[in-house]
Amino acid sequence: MSAHWAAIFDWDGVVIDSSRQHERAWERIARERGRALPPGFFKRSFGMKNERVIPELLGWAHDPEEVRQISQRKEALYRDIIRAEGIAPLPGVREWLGQLRTAGVPCVVATSTPRANLDCVMPLLGLNDFFSAVVTAEDVTRGKPHPEVFLIAARKVGMCPSRCVVFEDAHVGIEAARAAGMRVVALATTHPADTLRAADRVVRRLDELSLEELRGWFGTNQPPLRGATRGGSRSPNAIPPSCADHRVRRTRSA
Repeated sequence: MSAHWAAIFDWDGVVIDSSRQHERAWERIARERGRALPPGFFKRSFGMKNERVIPELLGWAHDPEEVRQISQRKEALYRDIIRAEGIAPLPGVREWLGQLRTAGVPCVVATSTPRANLDCVMPLLGLNDFFSAVVTAEDVTRGKPHPEVFLIAARKVGMCPSRCVVFEDAHVGIEAARAAGMRVVALATTHPADTLRAADRVVRRLDELSLEELRGWFGTNQPPLRGATRGGSRSPNAIPPSCADHRVRRTRSA
């Protein structure tokens, strides 16, 4: 059985909650560099690539090479913490992914997280088989709120953006999904539910959702994009005729 819509998942705050581990990694690198983290920095950084966080929110460096080195060190510290302590999926994640798999809905991870972090965490979770494709920080040139990460994810499973639903916890991620022309389910894991009203639906855990509700968003079944491969993926650069009229909505520069 194959569905005619796709599910695109942000990572942190949606599949796992590693906010404490990320926060501690930032604190460790701040100590290493003799720096102080500004008040409220961590929440404002949710969903952003480090290449934006380090120069814009922290002001620690502006030279691209120095920014890259700081970013890599911070993520290495994060992985050290994860390896030492382990991590588990958020409640309801495995159950919801199981329902989607049974229904034939292709699932993609689309995140600003570096690929090395996913490679570290995914085996600990045992969720590899649920996802058809993964899009990470290395695959995009523009971070959220630009929609690039979600548009690439849709192309990887051969779906028009209008037939995708994004699962997000961050405001910039919701903005990116909207700019891509996609439906959005927001998880109130990071921000209060009443601040996530730009989403189509707000939940506290994924297994609050039903397949019937999400199927209803997409109306009459339509075929996936022409050119999709047997495994559901397609060239990320090809734009099929069925989506030729799609236009990315304006969004501020990432």
